[in-house]
Amino acid sequence: MNYLREGRVNLISTLIKRGNYQYRIMAQQQSIARFFGGTASLDAKRKKTSSPPSTQKESTTTPKNLKSSDPITSPDSSPKLKKQKLNGEENKDDADSKSESNSDSELNNKHASETEAKKLIELSEFQQKQNKQDRHTLSSSKIPYSSLTDIMEKIESESSRLKITAIISQYFLEILQSQNEVSKLVKIVYLFINRLGPDYEPDLELGLGETLLVKAISEGYGRTPAKIRQDLKEYGDLGIVAQKSRSGQRTMFKPTSLDVDTVFDNLTKIAKSTGKDSQSKKIGIINKMLTACDVKHSEAKFLIRSLENKLRIGLAGPTILVGLAQAFVNYENSKQEKPKRVSPEKLAEAEDIVKEAYTRIPNYQILIENAYKYGVFNLLDHCKLTPGIPLKPMLAKPTKSMSEVLDRFQDEKFTCEYKYDGERAQIHLLPNGDVRIYSRNSEDMSQRYPDLISIIREFSKAQEHTSLILDCEAVAWDRINKKILPFQVLSTRKRKDVNELDITVHICLFAFDLLYYNNESLLTKSLSERRSIMFTHLHPLEGKFQFATSKDSTSLEVLQQFLDQSVHDSCEGLMVKMLEGSESYYEPSKRSRNWLKLKKDYLAGVGDSLDLVVIGAYNGKGKRTGTYGGFLLATYNQDTGDLETTCKIGTGFSDEMLTQLYQKLHPSEIPRPKEYFVYDKTNSNAVPDVWFEPTMLFEVLTADLSLSPIYKAAHNEYGKGISLRFPRFLRIRDDKAIEDATSSTDVAEFYERQAHVQNI
Repeated sequence: MNYLREGRVNLISTLIKRGNYQYRIMAQQQSIARFFGGTASLDAKRKKTSSPPSTQKESTTTPKNLKSSDPITSPDSSPKLKKQKLNGEENKDDADSKSESNSDSELNNKHASETEAKKLIELSEFQQKQNKQDRHTLSSSKIPYSSLTDIMEKIESESSRLKITAIISQYFLEILQSQNEVSKLVKIVYLFINRLGPDYEPDLELGLGETLLVKAISEGYGRTPAKIRQDLKEYGDLGIVAQKSRSGQRTMFKPTSLDVDTVFDNLTKIAKSTGKDSQSKKIGIINKMLTACDVKHSEAKFLIRSLENKLRIGLAGPTILVGLAQAFVNYENSKQEKPKRVSPEKLAEAEDIVKEAYTRIPNYQILIENAYKYGVFNLLDHCKLTPGIPLKPMLAKPTKSMSEVLDRFQDEKFTCEYKYDGERAQIHLLPNGDVRIYSRNSEDMSQRYPDLISIIREFSKAQEHTSLILDCEAVAWDRINKKILPFQVLSTRKRKDVNELDITVHICLFAFDLLYYNNESLLTKSLSERRSIMFTHLHPLEGKFQFATSKDSTSLEVLQQFLDQSVHDSCEGLMVKMLEGSESYYEPSKRSRNWLKLKKDYLAGVGDSLDLVVIGAYNGKGKRTGTYGGFLLATYNQDTGDLETTCKIGTGFSDEMLTQLYQKLHPSEIPRPKEYFVYDKTNSNAVPDVWFEPTMLFEVLTADLSLSPIYKAAHNEYGKGISLRFPRFLRIRDDKAIEDATSSTDVAEFYERQAHVQNI
């Protein structure tokens, strides 16, 4: 691909059309260079006066206890390396095989080991020595965007979780030491996780479409859309295509370099741009940034990936928190009159504090500002549960038998509650009287449920509370027959522009936990205490606000009867929870064995339904002609961001549902699979007729799980993937984001818990 020739010709014609004098002169000079057969810019013949610092060659020394063959970072970012990384062929630390967001993962426990903590310290010290030579690039008021993309490049080529942590913690430390305030560090953290703010703030989503980005690259680099799509077919990554297009572009005048503030602010403008001319505005902003991208760094590559909302460097939230903890500990230590080496125990303590603080207030700006102002070891005194800031809900582990429940809670006090078939809702009543309703993934649903807001205000008028946070389930309610309606009825409600007077599907709110009451956090009170406060101070409104039906029991017979009763009352089954002691504390964002879910339909099977991402479909045949006859589903790999295929599904669909699915999914068809789809390219059964932009989740029931040579879920664990046997469609889960899908780690856990696997 001759990018230079193609880019030069298109650039000349484009600039001449613009009519700008300087552009015309530039075009003429380019033409002269082309006439004499030169392929380099005329600027290349001039003496260079200044240039941004390039990435320095890494030191050949290694820290103690590290093999020379185990470098801190790998400069090789070739497709071969990426393919190996995708297929899990490289050696990883034990922590890499577990999901970071799973509360039982090795990442949360590894620092209990003093030896691993020491290794992390050694890696961090080594990384600090390597980065010293580049520190001058961060000392100014502006932080070059290239400094961030260089770190992203290192992380992308690194597979060790410990080494990735060392890389980012040292980068964070350098930012802290070079700046007088932390606003830039906040922006850097959000750019690392491909966000522009906390989950609960609206209008901060990127995820721009391929068509718009192809057009922006085309205009920015003077290449035809057809050529860009041809390259995309070859490389499978629009970021790489943009970077190669940038390297083929020659300019007469060096544009102003990008800095972190400029990129972050421009991305925010793009995310918030709406209306008639929003697309052209977005392309204009993107073009300016693409033109300013430094050809010597990977700025264009990571800028486009950020705009796609698919950064794909394998860096997740838990690693960011560990990196921040270490950076703040070392920063505070460096300000001491006589700095000392940080002990593994102090490091582990800081990490636990930072993680706990973030579960209380999932907002990086608040977290970082408080750590900077008060010190990392005082964070918990200043990061407290706050109405108006949603926390990630506590989740339950699935179970597949009554005996498993009783074994877990043997000799313990526990309670059983109905598991309602609705939508998780976190209710916030603020001291000023405002009401906020948040979904399980922190989306603000207040405008979607104006009737719920009215219900909360109604029962608040005659009661003594001023502020609270409730964990509830919102279900569709038949007011005439006074009974629960199926989730499918709830899903028919409008999601936008909801007028309370036009609502036909009514809601009843079933509260099962109280997390905050009258300026006091209840997270570290036992469930029995939290329920007592809730029952004492809140009063039900029939058919509008009620408490979850519950029963305290330790008897298998009573448990069976209560399960049957829950199903009779239109519920999915039971939630079984620890009632007393520290194990009954509310643990935000954690899937805990202190809560177990027992579903009638799933006993003796996998133990739960799975929420899987729809990534492809097979054309219907026979009576299904004209619609999709089956779908390719995938799990979500929380470590890599990949979607790994796990089954083809074609049962459980009515003709009406297939028609609806075709109407919903057809607009999201894409010409080729995304680069983060992991599937068997050699087996025709694993390749669908059409691919989709991943936007929809199916809830699926399966009889069993088995290892498969075709499907790829959790393939890094076993060499083969895990597939679902006899999967059956239950419903669309439009209340969940792609990141909320059943993880590959969850599927591996389900597989290993099967009796026939345990007996092998």
